[in-house]
Amino acid sequence: MNGVVATARRIVVKVGSSLVTNEGRGVDAEAIGNWSRQLAALAGRGREVVMVSSGAVAEGMKRLGWAARPKELHEQQAAAAVGQMGLVQMYESSLARHGLQSAQVLLTHADLADRERYLNARSTLLTLLALKVVPVINENDTVVNDEIKFGDNDTLGALVANLVDADAYVILTDQRGLYSADPRRDPAARLVEEAAAGDPSLEAMAGGAGSGIGRGGMLTKVLAARRAAGSGTSTVIAWGRETDVLLRLAAGERIGTQLTAATAKLAARKQWMLDHLQLRGSVTVDSGATAKLRDEGKSLLPIGITEVQGEFARGDVIAVRSPEGVEIARGLANYSSAEARLVARRPSSQIEALLGYANEPEMIHRTNLVLV
Repeated sequence: MNGVVATARRIVVKVGSSLVTNEGRGVDAEAIGNWSRQLAALAGRGREVVMVSSGAVAEGMKRLGWAARPKELHEQQAAAAVGQMGLVQMYESSLARHGLQSAQVLLTHADLADRERYLNARSTLLTLLALKVVPVINENDTVVNDEIKFGDNDTLGALVANLVDADAYVILTDQRGLYSADPRRDPAARLVEEAAAGDPSLEAMAGGAGSGIGRGGMLTKVLAARRAAGSGTSTVIAWGRETDVLLRLAAGERIGTQLTAATAKLAARKQWMLDHLQLRGSVTVDSGATAKLRDEGKSLLPIGITEVQGEFARGDVIAVRSPEGVEIARGLANYSSAEARLVARRPSSQIEALLGYANEPEMIHRTNLVLV
């Protein structure tokens, strides 16, 4: 049976610090070159790829001549600032050698918790993918203070997978995968080849520290897989130095541990919209827009809006009501209530003239809208 990566069109790949920096000795040009070659091959086959890479702090430590990870926050942030330069330069040159353009994207978890920033990040990443540019994402360690101490890019990678609606999330690590017990201490430990993401027993198996270079262990990877599965993305945890690991996964080979999402992507997104978001306002639409939403699965355009209720910001969840006042859908607003009142009943081509700018042509894009 083929693995989840075989059928995935959009793939998020995360690599850990110990792999990127060769156990802390500095950016590993050969390893990054190998991953870049594989990403280029996948892109050539029509796959869309996003790279989430750790390693900035470790590379900064090497450049600054520090043997141990500093304890002071400002020193960690300084190391991240220095190391990010070398990290992104190596990815840019390696990907360029294989004919791929790349873009640096620095995120914090706060960027993805705030709806407006979430939508901005999503729009940017989807635009880069449409342009066949490989986003290279890292946490913005220079400015955060909580995640640099306790955070990990495994979780950030899962959030990115949710952000771009990835089909598969591949975590490349210095371990072969998830074992039933610590194989260094238990000779009977077996590799878990497949399990359901979110299975509570996996967390007990994964207890234990990771390498001394990175911040996450196997437990953070299991928890990240559970987070990704919430939006329908399945995860593979595999050894990053396995020969052609990404290409072999994409060819259907089972490598490492596959943690399968139990919920289909669309169903998970609907559940998220319906049960977990608080409504800030609503728009009433005409009968034509009602039919397009209900019967044709279209996006909601400003021209179909007849009234705007409440006060909401870009990225807030709002209700969509029929001419009779019945709630027919919910979705993430691309424009605030004040902006929506200005563009209501107007064609999308007039948005820029009315507002002075245009975020998107839709009030709510169909991927951010669910019928009720």
